[in-house]
Amino acid sequence: MYQTININVDVGEGVNNETQFMSFISSCNIACGGHAGDSQTMRTVVKLAKLHRVKIGAHPSFPDKENFGRKPIEISSAALFKSIREQINSLMFVLREENARLHHVKPHGALYNLAVTKTSIATVIIEAMKSISLPIKLFVPYNSVVAELAIKENIPIIYEAFADRNYNDDLTLVSRNKENAIISDSDEMFEHVYKMIKQQKVKTINGVEVELKATTFCIHGDNPKAVKLIKDLKEKLEQVRINIE
Repeated sequence: MYQTININVDVGEGVNNETQFMSFISSCNIACGGHAGDSQTMRTVVKLAKLHRVKIGAHPSFPDKENFGRKPIEISSAALFKSIREQINSLMFVLREENARLHHVKPHGALYNLAVTKTSIATVIIEAMKSISLPIKLFVPYNSVVAELAIKENIPIIYEAFADRNYNDDLTLVSRNKENAIISDSDEMFEHVYKMIKQQKVKTINGVEVELKATTFCIHGDNPKAVKLIKDLKEKLEQVRINIE
């Protein structure tokens, strides 16, 4: 009997490698102007996602292109809410023109990471989701503040884990400043993901096994080995009767 999972990739971030892997994934998260992306890049990726029947998500960020949205910035809740809504709206405008629909929202970088533990940031994300009239899903990490708030507000969630990132014991991601933050070996990535699928646990950098539930797994599109990693992971999962759809 086959099992199915979802693989998602962050796209439209200026790497321009999407044509090489779009046929191997099930969801994409399109940068919509906060850390990267503009109407032209959004349109290009939307058309590609439609062609391959890939679910489309908005990938809003702190409005900080200089640091690619990967560093916390000082910003008021009101300004952050406005920025997130503008980013999502900019993608929705393109989607309407291309006759496609928004499936989910996945915050990017520091915004995503801070929402794991910081109630003020998580609350802004939830308020932005509530302001969208469509029933859009929110990608969230397991056992996070933003997940708890979303459940309370009846916002549909999808638990996400990272195929190409290592975890600390508290389920935060290992800082990109550290050598062991990113997984770039295909065999290591498969073992990492397979354990999360089959055991609902992740082995942290300290060797501790921690409960982690997820049905979608992210590979970062700007990972230098992204294309090979995605193809290899799909192939290895299919060998153990796990389909990506």
